[in-house]
Amino acid sequence: MGDLSTLIFYILALSWLFFSFFEDRKRTEQALRRAWKSFISILPPFLVVLFILALSIALLPEKTIATFLGEGSGFLGYLTASVVGAITLVPGFVAFPMAKVLLNQGAGIAQMAVFISTLMMVGVVTFPLEVRYFGVKATTWRNFLAYCYSFLVGYTVWFFVRMVK
Repeated sequence: MGDLSTLIFYILALSWLFFSFFEDRKRTEQALRRAWKSFISILPPFLVVLFILALSIALLPEKTIATFLGEGSGFLGYLTASVVGAITLVPGFVAFPMAKVLLNQGAGIAQMAVFISTLMMVGVVTFPLEVRYFGVKATTWRNFLAYCYSFLVGYTVWFFVRMVK
């Protein structure tokens, strides 16, 4: 299923690219140049994150990952996933494949939901930057509520996964 949907997305993207090229060649070339520059700028951090992930997967046995982040890890697993997600600064296009790899290594789906949720919404590293624009009080409240909401997301995912099983 995943391979087929990926193929469909590639076909759709190429179709629209060809359509755009025939409609306005100059703007399409401009867009492709910008896309290439964006790709080149995100490539180094992306490779670093992939390297760290590969290294951690290679060094941490499945049993260790399952113990700390597996379905049987309980509240401590949620807490671990939330803390790691809150302090990690990883873009979304890296986070989701990373969660998939961890799921394959024995992590629980609810723990990964908490991890992704805190990764996307809680910004410990970006806190000082956010304070400059929104102030300490608003930033603290936003991060606190996002952190709590992540546990709700984890519980909801856990609930629906149990219903499906």
